[in-house]
Amino acid sequence: MNDLAPLLTPEGRALLDAVRGTAPADELAVATRLRREHPAELVSAALGQARLRQRAVAKFGAEDAERMFFTPNGVEQSTRASVATYRAECFQALGVRSVADLCCGIGGDAIAFARAGIRVLAVDRDPLTCEVARANAAALGLAELIEVREADVTEVDTSPYDAVFVDPARRSGARGRIFDPEAYSPPLSWAVSAALRAPLAALKIAPGIPHEVIPDEAEAEWISDGGEVKEAVLWFGAGRTPGARRATLLPSEAGIWASPDTMLPDPEVRSVGRYLYEPDGAVIRAHLVAEVAEDLEGGLIDPTIAYITADESHVTPYATAYEITDQLPFNVKKLKALLREREVGILTVKKRGSAVEPEELRKKVKPQGPNSATVFLTRVAGAPTMLIGHPA
Repeated sequence: MNDLAPLLTPEGRALLDAVRGTAPADELAVATRLRREHPAELVSAALGQARLRQRAVAKFGAEDAERMFFTPNGVEQSTRASVATYRAECFQALGVRSVADLCCGIGGDAIAFARAGIRVLAVDRDPLTCEVARANAAALGLAELIEVREADVTEVDTSPYDAVFVDPARRSGARGRIFDPEAYSPPLSWAVSAALRAPLAALKIAPGIPHEVIPDEAEAEWISDGGEVKEAVLWFGAGRTPGARRATLLPSEAGIWASPDTMLPDPEVRSVGRYLYEPDGAVIRAHLVAEVAEDLEGGLIDPTIAYITADESHVTPYATAYEITDQLPFNVKKLKALLREREVGILTVKKRGSAVEPEELRKKVKPQGPNSATVFLTRVAGAPTMLIGHPA
């Protein structure tokens, strides 16, 4: 799809309605039937858009996804609606009434800002992407709050706006995912300079960014949704603490935070207790495991492994608790015998600090029976270990 305009015509919209929900197995038959009355290119574009809308439901929800327009990269790289909504609420709470959304893509963040009542300048240099962003603003009734501009973001004057949001491209068609922040488009260094010129700014970055490349002026936040880490954000300006680290867990919006002055040293290593806690990925990425361990009155099972152990059960939003029933040196035969004895057929395999792949282990132990168990492949005080238990 190089031109969205045909899909915005009455004929194009009628075709989109006609192909809504088409299963992949039915596409050929549907295309053959529709091409008798419509141009083949338009039918193909409508079916392609329907396919993208189906993929987008996971990020945007069915109600919005079925009205929006997408590109393949747009679906892949856009912010999940729940995360964008949370961030827009943060901007709103800080008094932001206008924002320059640089590298806006198909408009996922711009939509969230507008729904929070914030006026948006959405900028992208790709003509088709801008066309899609405009169509999405119109489709969702937000065109009055979202101005889409095709331009190089490095040449945009952001001074009239209360805040700046930058989402640099972190993928390349030839190289795939980009890990070097200076290889982002635009580079992280440029985004930081733009952020420092604004009263308030947020830069969306990959969650795996090394802590040592985070600017001293930024407060860094890692966000997970449903237990899966989605992104990191560097905050600059009003209401934020330079050097602080934050983990935010959606949908509850539970958050744990530490400033440079309050960050705790690594927890002590101790023997495995009755309970094992698996911290949320955002907590681990933010280097806030020590803060969670202190709340749980626990320690680590190994200095290099982010599993917390404790003798007592505690309720926490920041980690999943398991009751440990067995601790064994790594030995597949012993594990297989134990699982057979306990008639375990539903086996969850987790690993941290082990080279063994869960599916490889599952094939070897061949679990059978009505009972369930969780096995952790990990290290305890440096030794390869299996911990067996169940959710607490």
